[in-house]
Amino acid sequence: MTGDSEQGLGANKPASLIDQLRANPRLPLMLAASAAIAAIAALTLWTRAPDYGVLYSNLSNRDGGEIIASLQQMNIPYKFANGGGALMVAADKIPEARLKLAAQGLPKGGSVGFELMDNQKFGTSQFAEQVNYQRALEGELARSINSISAVESARVHLALPKPSLFVRDQKSPSASVILTLQRGRSIDEGQINAIVHLISSSVPELSAKSITVVDQAGNLLSAANSGTRGLDVSQLKYAQQIEQGYMQRIEAILAPIVGAGNVHAQVTASIDFAVVENTDEKYRPNQDAGTSAIRSQQSTESTQQGAGGGIGGVPGALTNQPGATPVAPIVAAPPLSAASAAAAGQLKNPTDLSGSVRKDTTINYEVDRSIRHSTQSGGGIKRLSVAVVVNYRGIGNAGKTAALSDIELEQINNLVKEAMGYNAERGDSLNVVNSQFLVTKTEPEIVLPIWRQPVNVAMAMDAGKYLLIGLLGLYLWFAALRPLLRLHLGITPAPAKTTKKGAAKAAAEAKANALTAQAAPLTPEQLAAEARKRDEAREMENTKYAQDIAVKEPMMVAMLIKGWMEKNE
Repeated sequence: MTGDSEQGLGANKPASLIDQLRANPRLPLMLAASAAIAAIAALTLWTRAPDYGVLYSNLSNRDGGEIIASLQQMNIPYKFANGGGALMVAADKIPEARLKLAAQGLPKGGSVGFELMDNQKFGTSQFAEQVNYQRALEGELARSINSISAVESARVHLALPKPSLFVRDQKSPSASVILTLQRGRSIDEGQINAIVHLISSSVPELSAKSITVVDQAGNLLSAANSGTRGLDVSQLKYAQQIEQGYMQRIEAILAPIVGAGNVHAQVTASIDFAVVENTDEKYRPNQDAGTSAIRSQQSTESTQQGAGGGIGGVPGALTNQPGATPVAPIVAAPPLSAASAAAAGQLKNPTDLSGSVRKDTTINYEVDRSIRHSTQSGGGIKRLSVAVVVNYRGIGNAGKTAALSDIELEQINNLVKEAMGYNAERGDSLNVVNSQFLVTKTEPEIVLPIWRQPVNVAMAMDAGKYLLIGLLGLYLWFAALRPLLRLHLGITPAPAKTTKKGAAKAAAEAKANALTAQAAPLTPEQLAAEARKRDEAREMENTKYAQDIAVKEPMMVAMLIKGWMEKNE
């Protein structure tokens, strides 16, 4: 009864997936092959995943949202790192993404410029307009400073006082700049001065001395308030360039004579950075009469005549005194008149004519004056001090050396003087020494074997990674996936291939067993034993089938047992 019920249950049971797979033995193989191919493709894609690099870091929320929207439109995959502080994309897409985002004006850096003045509300107060203008000016200056390669970000603070009508109450504006430099980068003195002059030129009446520049570590970069007046880095660089130039000239002219590496020179230059302006004004005495220039000339002549032979003149003691000694003028005197001749005693009869003559002559000459104005710029060399050391000369190939002769040293001394522009009046000094150099033994370069070279090690690691993935796939197929498929699908392994000799032997044994079975018929006891074995095997198969049904469909088994119990009652 139980067997009939089980047979009925088996007859009514629908075909399961396992039975369908058993009916078509090629289907499991196709599914397994597809799973293996999918696994290999997944591993290959995983190994070829792109390396992500940082596109931007420390973005503001507004810039981050706009950049993500743009990346989605450009179909560029991205991800976040460092807790959302860095936006990363594929390394080969970074330059393209940055160029496209820069064309859209991203990132804006969190600072606003003069676009803040675009949307002004009606009725805005003057104070609000002034604040917006200051914010816009600070943002534009920060953007300009951010364009410097060594600067990652910048903040500018302007202190703009209110204008006053009174001169005594007017105050000058000031500014402060905070720079965040790129990691591993530094900014030189020239770039700092450029930033200072950029800000001072952008803000009216802002002096460069009123600008303070600080980096992210709190270091003062501008020397406006550091008290280092008189020290200019550009002057120190100029002095170093002068010294390096002289050193290179000396070593270049001596290297062909003594050999490269056998001469070393050091130069100390004293530079005069003072700027001198001179104005000279000189006055010279008058030159000869023929070459002097007359500025002005004035002559005055007066004559007085009287009748009769009496002596005329001014009464008094002065009349009886002789006249002054005449002085010949520089220019030729005009001819004397009759009255003048009579007064000078040139007339034969002075009693015939009586009177007096007076003449005054004034001549002004140009003053010989010369003015010279000269300006002497800074950077002139006041004094040079040069020290040159020359190595011994090598003799043959035995490694022996010998000192240079006096003639050779004199030639080297003369060459160095010409190369440096030696000037004894300027106080230059030169010292040439011939000494043997100490040779330091250098360790031979260690050549790594092929298997230890970094390039080969990296290639081997990449090849090993792919080989490991392949071996892992094969292991999963042969050790796990294939046995599981055979276990669940009931696929028996194919018989092993035998050789011709083994096949002939097996055929002979099978033929012998058949002949033996035909020759010796089975007894009734043997037939009964074989029947019992077949019944036991059938019962074991039915029991296993019932157990499988009980495990897979417990509700159906419970309903079947319940029906049996009701029928027995």
